[in-house]
Amino acid sequence: MKMKTIMTVQGPVCPEQLGFCQCHEHLAISRGASWEKNPVLLIDDPEKSTRDAARLLKSGGRTVVDAQPGGCNRVEHDLLTISQKTGLNIIASTGFHKLCFYPEHHWLYTASPDELCRIFTHELTVGMYSSIDTDFPSGYSYIRAGIVKSALDRENLTSIYQKLFTAAAGAALASDVPLMVHIEQDSDPVSLFSFLKELGVHPKRMIFCHMDRAIPDLDIHKKLLSEGIFLEYDTIGRFKYHSDLREIEIFQSMIAEGFEDQLLFSLDTTRARLKSYDPKAIGLDYLLTTFVPLMKDHGITRQQIEKISHHNFVKVFTDDHE
Repeated sequence: MKMKTIMTVQGPVCPEQLGFCQCHEHLAISRGASWEKNPVLLIDDPEKSTRDAARLLKSGGRTVVDAQPGGCNRVEHDLLTISQKTGLNIIASTGFHKLCFYPEHHWLYTASPDELCRIFTHELTVGMYSSIDTDFPSGYSYIRAGIVKSALDRENLTSIYQKLFTAAAGAALASDVPLMVHIEQDSDPVSLFSFLKELGVHPKRMIFCHMDRAIPDLDIHKKLLSEGIFLEYDTIGRFKYHSDLREIEIFQSMIAEGFEDQLLFSLDTTRARLKSYDPKAIGLDYLLTTFVPLMKDHGITRQQIEKISHHNFVKVFTDDHE
């Protein structure tokens, strides 16, 4: 049987090449609607981002998912440049983000589910579209996305979000890649899980992100994990939400319930969290330099950390399921 590969901006790689993985980062975001909502959502200097990527590699990192989807100030050519200069594996995203990050009358609002599914699938199988922050996709590069990003906002499954999730699910199914979901505070991830499952997405291909800061009720985390999905935790070094020790407690709680094979982690970096943009920031290597040692100090084993940082990442991309 041919081994499955994972698509990076430089092309497919084998699972053993992934090494230490951070499942939800941002290394390149152009000035646009995202920046208008929040100034830290501007990461527009590829030389600075390259320095943070190099710092991560020096600390032992190997792979990141860049979670900025097309049409939402993604800069796929910068991702390729950063990867080429450093050797960091970067998996780019297609799909959609919260609608507040798109300008009024964006094509995402008017395209049909089938059109959107074709666009997302094209970005996964042929190449990512360029200049689509306002213009309908036409010209494209041959840099391919490797994952579908989506977002559940607090208004939950309104008609337009049903359309978007239907398209995203279709592309993930057609391309056999994970569907990663931004979970917003006060949203309903349980209802979304049911909706995606009805669309045919297998739980083993679902990654729900940010629930460690968005959903304080840990019983909801456990309910979704019991269904087979993966949770990506990234409220690490984000002290306005909670301490790293509280984050450790969340990991310990999920591990104690037997879910260590379904956990992932990352930092969800912004301009304010990258050292090359702000010398006082935690930096892209914070997991390796600070948080992983803290996990070990609090009894999370090396084998469990290897699952969270590598083996689980490989599984969500490559495991077969019936």
